[in-house]
Amino acid sequence: MLYFVGMHLAQSCSLAHVIHYISFRAIMGLLTTFVLSVALGHRFIALSGRIFQNSARPFTPQSHQEKGSTPTMGGLFMLGMVFLNMLLWCDLSKPEVWILALCMLLFGAIGFLDDVFKVLYKKGISARLKFRLQLICSLVVALSWIWLKAPSWVIYAPILKGFVLPVGYLLIPWIMFVVIGTSNAVNLTDGLDGLATGALLINFVFFSGVAYMASHAEFASYLHIPYTGCSEAVIVGAILIGAMLGFLWFNAYPAEIFMGDVGSLPLGAVLAMLALVSRQELLLPIAGGLFVMEALSVIIQVASVKILGRRMFKMAPLHHHFEMIGWKESKVTIRFHIVTLILCLCAAICLKVR
Repeated sequence: MLYFVGMHLAQSCSLAHVIHYISFRAIMGLLTTFVLSVALGHRFIALSGRIFQNSARPFTPQSHQEKGSTPTMGGLFMLGMVFLNMLLWCDLSKPEVWILALCMLLFGAIGFLDDVFKVLYKKGISARLKFRLQLICSLVVALSWIWLKAPSWVIYAPILKGFVLPVGYLLIPWIMFVVIGTSNAVNLTDGLDGLATGALLINFVFFSGVAYMASHAEFASYLHIPYTGCSEAVIVGAILIGAMLGFLWFNAYPAEIFMGDVGSLPLGAVLAMLALVSRQELLLPIAGGLFVMEALSVIIQVASVKILGRRMFKMAPLHHHFEMIGWKESKVTIRFHIVTLILCLCAAICLKVR
């Protein structure tokens, strides 16, 4: 909205042309999202405390049981801030804006349904139903991207520059796998105050930078990565960074509100799509290695119990294991954030190697 107003003003004001620049709109989108989130956050927390009362998850450390009175569904507030600022700062004629918005909306709806069931019935929707809904939503997102942007039917390797793997129509299930896998991994990571929020924040910073490089012809040529022309994805990424910062203001230990599935599922999915539209999704297992480790810890734990009859970890996901061996919650969170930062730096090295 402000983008179109600014372009109209540019015809009569020599300074107004700056609103056309990606960097200006990205910074403004980040700042306005953060300021609005901090300014309005307490009101949503008060509202959420009356309507969306949290209940502590079963099979969590005893110290978590006291969090049953903390409001939840903060993701609803985050998505509202993101969509509002996308309307303000994004060029709505660009298809990547609608693809990323659709991804957040669909997976947000799944998370909202799951959270509502938890509030009303103390138990979310079944894992089978959730997975089926994720399959449908990820298929819609994949087909929308292919229809609107017509990406090449290949997978690019970040280190082996110039190497591409032609996959044809297998690109569709690949997109679905990446989106669903990342969404669920982030959901599993959301178990400590500020943990998923901080890890997502670092990853959105990294992949927004990747999107900027991929949308700049000279940078893309220098790094030997595909030029994608996805510049508006940078604006969306910056707005998501602002939303993460604003939510972390309230979600940091001790948390005043939790994001719930309505936050973790869509934010994980849109992180995956940000990597996909940049054509650097193979960097996700590196930069998002924390999410991978959290998901693997659950898979290993379940497999170990069924096959070996014993647990590999004291408790899964992984962050609960470290709590059980004596790490304080805040220490687990900070150390996992440090690990995420290091992993993003490793992913940046992979992007630079040629």
